[in-house]
Amino acid sequence: MLLKSLEFKRLDGQKVKIVEIPVLEEDNHYYFLIQIRLQSFLTKLHSLKTPQQVYSFREYLKKLLKWPDYEAIFQSTILKHNA
Repeated sequence: MLLKSLEFKRLDGQKVKIVEIPVLEEDNHYYFLIQIRLQSFLTKLHSLKTPQQVYSFREYLKKLLKWPDYEAIFQSTILKHNA
């Protein structure tokens, strides 16, 4: 699973970083869902009076999505013999 992070400055000059954003291919079933959730998360962060400096998008999705969808997005491939 490939993850990215996003860092930006708010209008008041405070830096905010969002980590653990999954990178999905455009033909993936969950691509649109992730894009919409990320956009709504960013809108929510812009409206906060005193935001934190670092947010985990994975934790945000864990609270919102159904567990089978969450597992399908963040599936980890188990390597045989720890290779």
